[in-house]
Amino acid sequence: MTSNAETMTRDNELGGGAAITAVAAMIAVLFAGSTALTPLYVIYKQAFGFSQITLTLVYAVYVVGNLGALLMFGRLSDIIGRRPAALASMTIAVVSALLFLFAENVAWLDVARILSGLGIGIGAGTGTAWLAELIAGDDKSRAATIATGTNFVGLGLGALVSGLLAEYAPWPLRLTFAAYLAVLAVVTVLIWRTRETFARPGRLADVSMQPRLSVPGAIRARYVAPAVTGFGAMALVGFYAALAPSILAQQLHATSHAEAGSLFFELSIVAAATILATTRFSSRATMLAALVLMIPTVALVVAAQFFASMPIMIAATACCGVAAALGYRGGLQVVNQIAPADRRAEVVSAFFICCFCGNALPVIGIGLLSSWTSATTASLAFAGMITIFSLVALGFGAKYAR
Repeated sequence: MTSNAETMTRDNELGGGAAITAVAAMIAVLFAGSTALTPLYVIYKQAFGFSQITLTLVYAVYVVGNLGALLMFGRLSDIIGRRPAALASMTIAVVSALLFLFAENVAWLDVARILSGLGIGIGAGTGTAWLAELIAGDDKSRAATIATGTNFVGLGLGALVSGLLAEYAPWPLRLTFAAYLAVLAVVTVLIWRTRETFARPGRLADVSMQPRLSVPGAIRARYVAPAVTGFGAMALVGFYAALAPSILAQQLHATSHAEAGSLFFELSIVAAATILATTRFSSRATMLAALVLMIPTVALVVAAQFFASMPIMIAATACCGVAAALGYRGGLQVVNQIAPADRRAEVVSAFFICCFCGNALPVIGIGLLSSWTSATTASLAFAGMITIFSLVALGFGAKYAR
């Protein structure tokens, strides 16, 4: 092995493009684990005999792990190094997948979902920082583009492959996670061989478990628009990930698990393509465009249920993918711009909390409403909430965003 080899270092570690690919694959495979359940929720509901509200809680409890990672382990890779933190996140993902593989009741699913959220919370932040250090030159926006793009690709592939296996292969609740464990094993080996970029790793004992999150008073008015945008964008994603399969089965009479997985795959691929196609758009324009697009998106979702129309649902899904991508990227960029340099990590973490809450809280509300009334009425309430939030954020964004 020569000293100027492009993909390997002297220590036989992955470097260059191979290292970037390995870290991107880690981000994708971690997020794939979060949506592998999307086509399986209906099967779990029948197998374990739980209600619609229990289903939504199984989905939403994932955020507990996300928040735990953000509040307690947000700086983990800044202390112990990128590779050890990444390997820790992969180990947690393996334990989560094993719990899903052998799940016998709802409690198993809850614990597995929490661990999945914890692993993703650690791995996503670590992977994004690692990519920024692996990419040569000053174009660090490329790292954010790769991280967010592979995020959505992983979400889509997890749902698609799970749906196909559930529909056309035996043992749908076992085979999906057996295959996922095999992929995790391969990616873990790649990460173990990937070049460490952190110069002086410390000890695990140096990691502080004390959370500290706040938004400086000087930027709070300007912070409202991106925070609400992130909340709304992830609420749309959560709606599709948790509830779309049930809507397809009950209102649109589409019972194929492959169709449920394909619908979320459409959303994710549209989102990833949108991120790549809009890299030159300004952060403010991107954020405001997302807020405007959220209103017709939720209107299409309600219309698809009311008219029991699959073509309208497909159109709504595409709009959702665009709105979610623009909202997530635009909101994050605005927050990065307005945050004081000495408190940027803290302010960005607060933004991610808004995103995680958006991903879970509306889904729980819709689940409760749908147990008391019709699914269409619950979706109408969701559409009203998103519309109000979008209008409020548009007002703050037009006045304060720069």
